[in-house]
Amino acid sequence: MRGERGSSPCSLLGLDVVTTNALSKEKTDGSRSTKVSSNERARKADTATSGWRSPRSRLLLGYLQCSLFISIAAPFGFASLSHITYPTMVLAKSCKLVPVMIMNIILYRRRFAPHKYLVVAMVTTGITMFMFSGKERPSKGSNESSSQSPYAQLIGITYVLVDIFLDGAVNSTQDEIFLRYKVTGQQMMFWMNIFSTLLTLILGTLPLPYIPVLHPSTDARSELASALAFVREHPSIVVPLLQFSLTSALGQLFIFETLQHFGSLTLVTITLTRKMFTMILSVLVYSHWLTAGQWVGATIVFAGISVEAWVKRKDVHAKRVIEEKEKAKI
Repeated sequence: MRGERGSSPCSLLGLDVVTTNALSKEKTDGSRSTKVSSNERARKADTATSGWRSPRSRLLLGYLQCSLFISIAAPFGFASLSHITYPTMVLAKSCKLVPVMIMNIILYRRRFAPHKYLVVAMVTTGITMFMFSGKERPSKGSNESSSQSPYAQLIGITYVLVDIFLDGAVNSTQDEIFLRYKVTGQQMMFWMNIFSTLLTLILGTLPLPYIPVLHPSTDARSELASALAFVREHPSIVVPLLQFSLTSALGQLFIFETLQHFGSLTLVTITLTRKMFTMILSVLVYSHWLTAGQWVGATIVFAGISVEAWVKRKDVHAKRVIEEKEKAKI
């Protein structure tokens, strides 16, 4: 977290809350039609809650909401693998752009530019085709018969849907926080990790009863005790855990910077297309090959990204023309 010399601890941690007037500006997700409605909606919300909740409290509650959704979503994603195959989960998560857009609309009544819906549809369709047309097949194991049960698959798909829609709620709330308050990506990352750690410790240390997915232990031991016992039995796992923590923290820096400057739709598009670009790179570098369906899916994704780039370039050109006209008048 960067701060100016002489800045207070509250300012450094992003708690010296300054609400922005960015609600009246055009957002980076291209939703020009939202600027008036979002501004009016936020003004009414601030007026309604100003009597009993300060801006700092609302900001911290926003961080807590994101952390709570993340802490709940991850167990559902892992639990789904007990009922469906990993390729099925990857295929379901390739449609994550849709719940991100839906949760933005439902939670914050955010509308997007018309081309955004086209881009989301094209990218989602292309990635789905790319994943579905691959050569990955579920591995045969002892639970193959249960995994093939329609009831088990329904449970697994339900868990994945809960996971991706909670992720969509997280992304939409993060967009709203950046839109309302002058905070940086590092400050959001700090507070979300603090709250996520506290929530995980509570779930891991308290002797909670059996809760499906969230607290699956049936004995009296806490999840934290079981985890520490596992580490004692397998001490070689400590170094990989530290490596995983370090690389995850470094990756989060870039994730939150992308969120701050470009919005959740752009971030999710990047995370969804990275595997596809990796596989295409492997074709060029290591002479691997893709199926015809994967090439078609990749083409659709590139077309969707091209539409986004073309619209942004057109908007930038229009802004420059307007600025030049304003300068000419002066």
